[in-house]
Amino acid sequence: MMEKVKLNNPFVVYGYKGPEYFCDREAETEKLMSTLHGERNVTLIAPRRMGKTGLIQHVFNRISTVDKEIKCFYIDIFATKNLEQLVQLLANEIIGKLDTVSQAALRNIQAFFSSFRPTLTSDELTGTPTFSLDIQPTEREASLKRIFEYMKASGRRCYVAIDEFQQILSYPEKGTEALIRSYIQFLPNVYFIFSGSRQHMMQEMFLSANRPFFQSSMVLSLQPIGEAKYLDFANEMLHQDGRTIDADAFQYIYNVSEGITWYIQSILHGIYDHRNVRIDRALTDDVIQEIIGEQTATYENYLAWLTENQQNLLRAIASERLVEAPLSQDFIRTHHLPAPSSVKTALNALADKQLITRTPKGYSVSDLFFAMWLRKL
Repeated sequence: MMEKVKLNNPFVVYGYKGPEYFCDREAETEKLMSTLHGERNVTLIAPRRMGKTGLIQHVFNRISTVDKEIKCFYIDIFATKNLEQLVQLLANEIIGKLDTVSQAALRNIQAFFSSFRPTLTSDELTGTPTFSLDIQPTEREASLKRIFEYMKASGRRCYVAIDEFQQILSYPEKGTEALIRSYIQFLPNVYFIFSGSRQHMMQEMFLSANRPFFQSSMVLSLQPIGEAKYLDFANEMLHQDGRTIDADAFQYIYNVSEGITWYIQSILHGIYDHRNVRIDRALTDDVIQEIIGEQTATYENYLAWLTENQQNLLRAIASERLVEAPLSQDFIRTHHLPAPSSVKTALNALADKQLITRTPKGYSVSDLFFAMWLRKL
């Protein structure tokens, strides 16, 4: 359970600060909690910045208030490049957290993982023990299995959220999907939330009949928070500053953010910092330009990493906002792009760099503020 924290700005942009600063998601929270309680895994699919990580942390915070014996673990594997790095992340987060901090418990952990030469270190501030494993290339699969066995042997109910789960598809080790599925299906006390932002990859993993994770979990797609609900939340937070926002002004914020949580929060965060200023469309535009201005150096670096074809395609997609058929002659001719084969190569490169996002509706620039900056160019 989190301690209550009084924030100087109630519109949280990064991290989870507690239920009082969390907007809605009541139905999704109850669905996740009831599914885990009912001994089922969950697949959570959402576009980037829709708030899936905050939802997971909100759910885990709620669970910790209901039953302190349940252990919840959140692991973000976005930065991992191979199975060994995944195993190390799991080891760092889980090993030692299911035991009381005693010499006997530490000896038991070291005995349990003895073949992987566990190393114990302590956090300088909290004194919390942290274990790392000396994993050899030939021991990756065995060490992963051992971590799951450790959770099973603890006898404690565990919920493990693995964020950006589609990352395992990029690992050089073949069969990682099937390997993980084979290990977790026989854990009677451990349940998982598999979340990811690359929607087409997550859907392929969990909804295709020929994939290992097919029908292994309840699939939940995260949609935008309703405009009316968000308006009520915004006014509840603004009331702390003695201000309100009317429906028309908030609708403009909601629409320009395409209903995506992080962008709405970012704009409201900036508005809150403009004390004693009337909240209207002009203020919203000013705040957006401030945010984009702060990121200009980053956006310039993005472009510097791209080839000319990639830059031109990115600008073209930004100008259209959503492109259903980027290889069509109409789109290529309108934006003076090269041959379809060159456009396809550039399209794949931009997708790999996650500068563009592919959804069932088409392609768009992943970062809305970056797209606005590109359109100004």
